[in-house]
Amino acid sequence: MPDDLLKDLNPFDIFDAEAARLDRHFSGLDEAGWLRPSRCDGWTVRDVLAHLAGEELYNQACLHGSVQELMSRLSDEGIGGYNDFNEWCVRQRADLPVEEVLEEWRTQNGATREQMRALGPDALLDTMAGPYPMGRQAFHYDSEYATHADDVGAPVSAQEAAGRLAWRVAVGRFVLAEQDAKVRVEQSADQVVAAVDGITATLSYPEFVEATVGRLPASQGLDPRVASALRCLA
Repeated sequence: MPDDLLKDLNPFDIFDAEAARLDRHFSGLDEAGWLRPSRCDGWTVRDVLAHLAGEELYNQACLHGSVQELMSRLSDEGIGGYNDFNEWCVRQRADLPVEEVLEEWRTQNGATREQMRALGPDALLDTMAGPYPMGRQAFHYDSEYATHADDVGAPVSAQEAAGRLAWRVAVGRFVLAEQDAKVRVEQSADQVVAAVDGITATLSYPEFVEATVGRLPASQGLDPRVASALRCLA
């Protein structure tokens, strides 16, 4: 069962750890660091922070049962989809001092994490896709924060690297199963074999994680059909 993949993981502890990683990294940046390109196409490190800060509008709406109200507000402003929302969040903060944006994200995300932990993993969250368990949503946030930490070059210590990689593989496999993806995935001690439409690919754990979040470079040579089928968290 998909839930077995996550049964030994605490999504709220992971969320705290990845938020702390980003906070440490952001807190140490100078002007040149903020303006450095990230792995997100067209975004600087500062833009990634603005995206995370703006995204808290949605996270808080989920917690307070006001997602439809937020969608209506965005629609009134001509924001028609997820990508539009992301770019709007960045534009809204482009002229603000970066310290102000950092404090906004730090405060709002701290509130999100505290409220989610207090409600517990089985509480239902209001999302664009309908009611969804809090714990599962936290795992999605865990993946997003880990991905963006990598996008901006936030350090990962040798002591935590293996455990971080293991939970990211587990979350990727879980989401693929949850979405009933057509790709078949088998995991061994050090690699993942993915098969779709008669095509089989063998990936290392890091390659599998990068594929699930849409960060695996085309230069890696993964068949586009497999790459598309594996992308489930971005």
